[in-house]
Amino acid sequence: MASVTLQHVEKDYGALRILHGVDLEIADGEFVVLVGPSGCGKSTLLRMIAGLEEVTGGEIRIGERLVNDVAPKDRDIAMVFQSYALYPHMDVSSNMGFSLMLKKTEKTTIDGRVGAAAKRLGLETFLGRLPRQLSGGQRQRVAMGRAIVRDPKVFLFDEPLSNLDAKLRVHMRAEIKALHQQLKTTSVYVTHDQVEAMTMADRIVVMHDGYVQQVGHPLELYDRPANTFVAGFIGSPGMNFLPAKVAKGGKVDAVLADGQKLRLPDGLPLKDGDALTVGLRPEHIRLADDGPLKGQVEVVEPLGLSTQFYVRLANQQICVFVMG
Repeated sequence: MASVTLQHVEKDYGALRILHGVDLEIADGEFVVLVGPSGCGKSTLLRMIAGLEEVTGGEIRIGERLVNDVAPKDRDIAMVFQSYALYPHMDVSSNMGFSLMLKKTEKTTIDGRVGAAAKRLGLETFLGRLPRQLSGGQRQRVAMGRAIVRDPKVFLFDEPLSNLDAKLRVHMRAEIKALHQQLKTTSVYVTHDQVEAMTMADRIVVMHDGYVQQVGHPLELYDRPANTFVAGFIGSPGMNFLPAKVAKGGKVDAVLADGQKLRLPDGLPLKDGDALTVGLRPEHIRLADDGPLKGQVEVVEPLGLSTQFYVRLANQQICVFVMG
């Protein structure tokens, strides 16, 4: 196992800067998730750690070793791809042990490592099958098994669950998390799905437009987002944003676009007339006859265990999430 350290890492494609001064320290044994919308630079950053993309500026270290100019095969990392990247003409056992065969590892050692990984992943009865004879979830397990047998210092996951259906994604993310808890290998995981990030990560790195927006534990990002992007991206359904102005009387109120007032907490550094944005999470709003704000319910979506209401408030539609 090893730590991963990024110091002011930058990436350019021609005149276009893709990553801007990324600083990040990943502790030995930590599971860190890079999350953000498509095109934010998260997969490019992962590929730079793997050595599949050149570093324009800054330094990347695995443990104490500077790896900017080290070949991917010499970085002691293993990567699991979205596409599985299995050899179609090789059976499961050969796919899992292929990297060891290239290193001319003794067959008894390969068989032992492949057998142990297959047992850990529930693949013992599939070792003789070809990839086309496997389900999507089984293929992903083979890809993870191939990474495990290498016994790397760092695991890298590039959106490994994107090709699976919703039910299987839930199952596989629990498997990956359980596997990390067993192996305790430093892991960096890329996804655009904030639910995956929240449920799997020790810490989350939120990215947008090539910049790191915030780094923190899942609940820290949920409770104390650094900006409106993080606030809107973390949480499902997303946070409602209402433009308002400060009105100071005996207490401090936020005056919404339709003139309704919402009491603000004491101690905020606000002046009378300041413009601000009020963020309300859908699950923190309660529907009642005598509430401080008045709105009109426009759409009701029953979801079984919960119900989502879309309410017209302050000249816009907001989402309200209610259990039951």
